[in-house]
Amino acid sequence: MKGKLYLIPTTLGDNEPLEVMPISVKKVIEQLDFFIVENEKTARRFIKKITPKKSQPSLTIMLLDKYAQEIETRAYLDVCNEGISVGLLSEAGVPAVADPGATIVKLAHDKGIQVVPLVGPSSILMAMMSSGMNGQSFAFNGYLPIDNSDRKKAIKELERLSKEKNQSQIFIETPYRNDKLLADLKATLTPSTNLCVAADITLSTEYIKTKAVSAWKSENPDLHKRPAIFIIHKGLEKL
Repeated sequence: MKGKLYLIPTTLGDNEPLEVMPISVKKVIEQLDFFIVENEKTARRFIKKITPKKSQPSLTIMLLDKYAQEIETRAYLDVCNEGISVGLLSEAGVPAVADPGATIVKLAHDKGIQVVPLVGPSSILMAMMSSGMNGQSFAFNGYLPIDNSDRKKAIKELERLSKEKNQSQIFIETPYRNDKLLADLKATLTPSTNLCVAADITLSTEYIKTKAVSAWKSENPDLHKRPAIFIIHKGLEKL
């Protein structure tokens, strides 16, 4: 029997794992010795935090970072043919969503390996849940362009799509550029467009607010270096 690929969530910040995910995640990690991760140091820290008694030297860590070569990563699931299961560990939140782990999940499907998603915090989904926007239709757009002109065009295009499709538009930014993005949104969007800012989700410093762009003009939360999700919707219909 082939091993399985477990999709293992991690915390969104420095909080206790079992505060934000079920005990079943801990139980799966206790059973595994092979892990695919983005960063070995932070992955080992998380594994030690959720399973303190687990032997660290016995772990086989396979890196899925920007230096990983496809010829290497395509062999990461070979141990599954020997009946050994592997854990795909996200750097923050759930694997394979806005995360390079998607390539490993596709590889598992191609090889006929069972994929088992585990429950954990997703900043994208939790922001959407908390926004009051259209949970029936929404799209995640990743990062907006860095160039000022291209960014403004992208913001206006997402605003147009939200109105045209009645679809909430979700995007993110590198944390140290959050304040600049919020300023650009306030300057570019129509005053009546709804804007949600969700930062530090699940942490004690959690900040989540939705209001019209006109109401954001007088509010300037400090988002510098805080993981944040932004959501916009123009002409939000009552659901």
